[in-house]
Amino acid sequence: MATMTKRGFLLSRGWIQAVILIFLFGFFVLGFLAYRTYTGEPPIPEKVTDPNGNVLFTRADIMAGQETFLRNGLMEYGSIFGHGAYLGPDFTVDYLHRAALLSIDFYNSLGSDRARATTVADYKTNRYDGASNTLTFTDAQAHSFQELQKYYYGFFSEPTTKYGLRPAAITDAAEIHNLTAFFAWSAWCASALRPGLNYSYTNNWPPEPLVDNHPTADTIVWSVLSLITLLGGIGLLQAAFGRWNFLGWHGREREKISFRPPGAVLLTPAQRACAWFFLVMTLMFFCQTLLGGATEHYRAELSNFFGLDLGQVIPFNIARTWHVQLSLFFVSTGFLAAGIFLLPMIAGREPRRQHWLAYALLGALAVVVFGSLIGEFISIHGGWRYVWQWFGSQGFEYLDLGRFWQILLTIGLFFWVVIIFRGLRVKLRTEHLGNLPWLFFFSALSIPIFYGVGLLARPESHFTSTDFWRFWVVHLWVEDFLELFTTIMVAYVFVLLGVVREKVALTMVYLDMLLYSAGGVIGSMHHVYFSGEPAVHMALGAFFSAAEVIPLTILTLEAWSFLQLGAQQGAKSQTPFPHFWAVMFLAAVGFWNFLGAGIFGFLINLPIVSYYEIGTALTANHAHASMMGVYGMLSIGLGLFCQRYLIPENRWSDRWAKISFWSLNLGLAWMVFATLFPLGVLQLYHSVSSGYFDARTLQFITGGANPVLEWLRLPGDALFIVGGVLPILYLCWLSVRYMAPGAKPGEETEEILFSEVVERAGSD
Repeated sequence: MATMTKRGFLLSRGWIQAVILIFLFGFFVLGFLAYRTYTGEPPIPEKVTDPNGNVLFTRADIMAGQETFLRNGLMEYGSIFGHGAYLGPDFTVDYLHRAALLSIDFYNSLGSDRARATTVADYKTNRYDGASNTLTFTDAQAHSFQELQKYYYGFFSEPTTKYGLRPAAITDAAEIHNLTAFFAWSAWCASALRPGLNYSYTNNWPPEPLVDNHPTADTIVWSVLSLITLLGGIGLLQAAFGRWNFLGWHGREREKISFRPPGAVLLTPAQRACAWFFLVMTLMFFCQTLLGGATEHYRAELSNFFGLDLGQVIPFNIARTWHVQLSLFFVSTGFLAAGIFLLPMIAGREPRRQHWLAYALLGALAVVVFGSLIGEFISIHGGWRYVWQWFGSQGFEYLDLGRFWQILLTIGLFFWVVIIFRGLRVKLRTEHLGNLPWLFFFSALSIPIFYGVGLLARPESHFTSTDFWRFWVVHLWVEDFLELFTTIMVAYVFVLLGVVREKVALTMVYLDMLLYSAGGVIGSMHHVYFSGEPAVHMALGAFFSAAEVIPLTILTLEAWSFLQLGAQQGAKSQTPFPHFWAVMFLAAVGFWNFLGAGIFGFLINLPIVSYYEIGTALTANHAHASMMGVYGMLSIGLGLFCQRYLIPENRWSDRWAKISFWSLNLGLAWMVFATLFPLGVLQLYHSVSSGYFDARTLQFITGGANPVLEWLRLPGDALFIVGGVLPILYLCWLSVRYMAPGAKPGEETEEILFSEVVERAGSD
């Protein structure tokens, strides 16, 4: 039996050592921050009493109120500690502001001439007794709590859709009591000073002059240091890139590339199965965009969707829940399909019956998608009261799906890794652990692992620790490990096309891992500045999130060089380059990565800006430009690359790809620059000048010039959906309807490559 020769590592071992050290350092720090989360989170008292010892509410009431908040999808309507949706109020500042006003009125009614000063003292003084686990409210605070129960009962039991919620969303008096207790606890965390410190559990957030909440020294100092980090880091890296040729974009200039016509590339059964994945992906994308238009329309007209009262059936929180969930689902589906499609090209073979595993994965994905969406609808409409967190909606933004569906999705992602390993198994035996095939496998494995961390976020857990684990999914899973898998896939595509040498692509991947991980792992803490975490989370989160922008700047420039090299090689090829529009989508990814994740992300990640901005339209601006601009464009680009082989040559048309490219990019730019960014700037200005409470009210959001800006988004949305999504949907339908022929069962694919590279005379 012949033995397989294992290929050595293509680069210096220093790259592997550097990546391991960066990862170990990052996750060691995250482990320390997890420890500080649990030791420094705000206490939840066993009972809250008035000065006479009468119990106002208990720990059980607070936790039941948190579950009521989540079960009714209120985090996809408003927010707590600034995190959630942007139509409804932030209920932390809403309670705090209203309670402070009621306290001032209470003292005025007693004839006090120091009502404001006494109110500040009431809310700043920490009356929590750790020995008895009891929190004591003053008479004014107790009065405010009783009055606000009445206010929130009127708000949530409103029989119409005037607030964007379903009619009579919550009418049970006990649930309103518990919900108010949860809001009251979060407002206490936001105002009461940490023991021994001069700021609150939330670092004095929200900005509320009625209780003397103002930016802390940490907020200002770490904002300044973040700017210094950004400027200094970019300067150092620019100097390093100018001094040394890290990536070496040379070597193919003296070689001749001949791209094989797509029709000459035989497809394996599993690759043909990917056509269905991309069709499902685009259908989800289409539905997601329609829901996005609906959620935006709520900000222009709360109870009138072109003559329909949409809130009767699909209130804002359901529309936004589905919109957010489908964005994750359609991007994930594109990644799963692209991974399966590339396997035979990487390994040169496909195991028998691999396509049946692919179809099984698609079926399981459909069960999770439709099951979770239906469950969320039933749950938010008041059904499944006793199993809501399992089969309905857990209520966490980005982790809305019930735990049953979340577990199934995690299992499905591990099943996908099994498919990946099955396809690469023979190839992996011949490769060093640091080469591209193993990196492809390891990055695929990281996707289910870090999505599974989201299971640590539980509706019955402390909200601060829950938010900590939730952002492992929102940031580490999406912005780091999907980014890593993306880089490796794109690099592999260019290697398979013969555009760059494997060594150059491998260097790009390792550089990406080093630069992104240096800031991205610890930088995930920029999400939790004001969630009840100790100030160390702000210090490290601000510093390292600024460092995240540095690789975006450098790698965007290098990615452009990467794409230019591909264009040059395509121009010199004796055969047409078949992937122009797929590569254009990859170029768009680089642009939106720099603008959406880099510029817009850094803007809101500065602690002093985030202090006034969190939960406003600037957050939505960053989310749309980075999520759609990076992962959405990437999914479509990868889909086009695969469809170029799935659709027969006589059915393919570059025209539809061209229309989609320009419509999606212009439509997204229209959303950002005509509506989201100016709205965000106006809301930020109003937050600083008139108060964060007022900037988050429906009166401000739906008043003044804001509705005009919301209506200005309509042409961009229409262009995005009609000109951008529908042509891609048509191409996906073509790939299913007229699927290109495949290899015969059991046929090896060693010779079925994308291109041929021929050494020219005199090349070395």
